[in-house]
Amino acid sequence: MSYTQLNYHLVFSTKDRRSWLGPEIMPRLREYLGGIIRNLGGQMLAANGSGDHVHVATVLNQKRPLMEVLQELKQSSSKWIHQEFPDLRAFAWQDGYADRKSVV
Repeated sequence: MSYTQLNYHLVFSTKDRRSWLGPEIMPRLREYLGGIIRNLGGQMLAANGSGDHVHVATVLNQKRPLMEVLQELKQSSSKWIHQEFPDLRAFAWQDGYADRKSVV
């Protein structure tokens, strides 16, 4: 029997590193990102960030490619931010991401 656990530290930033993610947004964004990860079969361990980027520590299901997870996180959360915070209609995530993976 084999066991795989994919642990990631994901980092992605706002477009042009603009400081969009204030204290009124970040706690709700963390919850929203956690829900997306759960829906994709993963587990969010922690999430935080500053006004211009987010760090997410997560365990992901090996059946989903990392790019697919990141695409879903960024697309869904961007749409959610536009709906929940109408003043942030221009909000967008930067292209790309950074990750650190460990396989146990």
